[in-house]
Amino acid sequence: MKQLERLMYLQGGCCFFCGQPIPAGEASIEHLLAKANGGGNGDDNCVACCKTLNALLGSRALKEKLTIIMNQRGQFKCPMMLLPSPSPAAKATPVDENTAAVIADLQKRGSARPRKLDTLRNTITSLKQFKFKEEDVMSVLEQLQTNGYVTIQDGKVTYELPAKSR
Repeated sequence: MKQLERLMYLQGGCCFFCGQPIPAGEASIEHLLAKANGGGNGDDNCVACCKTLNALLGSRALKEKLTIIMNQRGQFKCPMMLLPSPSPAAKATPVDENTAAVIADLQKRGSARPRKLDTLRNTITSLKQFKFKEEDVMSVLEQLQTNGYVTIQDGKVTYELPAKSR
């Protein structure tokens, strides 16, 4: 039995972080202590989670990963659950000031927009006019996805931003 299959079996087919079932083809192995930071491949260091969350957590330090999860204050929303884009008939939800600023920045970038989730997250974090915390970044990503402005799949980002307001 392969490690991912074993982890999925041991976790009941659910994500280690949010406890939601992981759809077929979306499961991946997350190293709690990233391999880049000296972590091993043993089952004691590996858990199954969705590819989207794995890409978001990347090779961050374990403390930083736990902080991201804990900052959700018991209301952890897995980015995987945000993936389905609303249907064209779905009503857009209002965006907050932070998200509006991120949309404006992405519109200015044109074809130079980030194409990977990690790069987009870093782009949002680096906006100088705001001091984004990790939970702010997660909120912005959620609003962008909920409104269908971005689609994130397998760590890759595609855009359907609203037309620039003049």
